[in-house]
Amino acid sequence: MAMTESSRQVGVVLRRRSIDNPWIDHMWSPVMILDEVPATAPWTVLSAEADATIYYAGAASIDLFSSDTANYRDNLADGEPRIWVALRRQDGGSELELTKVTADPTEGEAMFESGCDVIGTVSMPPDIASWIAAFVDEFHVERAFHKRQRDRADGNSQRMPDGSPDERRGRT
Repeated sequence: MAMTESSRQVGVVLRRRSIDNPWIDHMWSPVMILDEVPATAPWTVLSAEADATIYYAGAASIDLFSSDTANYRDNLADGEPRIWVALRRQDGGSELELTKVTADPTEGEAMFESGCDVIGTVSMPPDIASWIAAFVDEFHVERAFHKRQRDRADGNSQRMPDGSPDERRGRT
């Protein structure tokens, strides 16, 4: 079975917020996903207040794969579907680059463990949710779960990996 994929470009809006912390002076967090990419240069300041600045970080691609439709379906069914956004510092400096935007909760959770510098979730815009729902409707195939059965050996004996009885059992 061939894997089908679909991609869509979105815009990413981030917040840089000042914080009172002895180790870092600010935190980044995603604010929203724009369902269309605006004609705005990446890292344009959209608004600035005393303790927070909102940036248009740039465009990113949300990629959908037919093998992951169950994950997208679960995200959509969760009440408030989410989009995960990951950023990484370039060459250990202070500049950030968008590394991944995904609608797959499993991939989003894996990004938390991958060492990205900034990871967060935002609400999924309705237009993107509709696009993902249409993709799931078209390509989702329910896969049956088959639980493996243990070999039922005699309760008093155990078997070695090669299938022979374990002769050591029962010795003192």
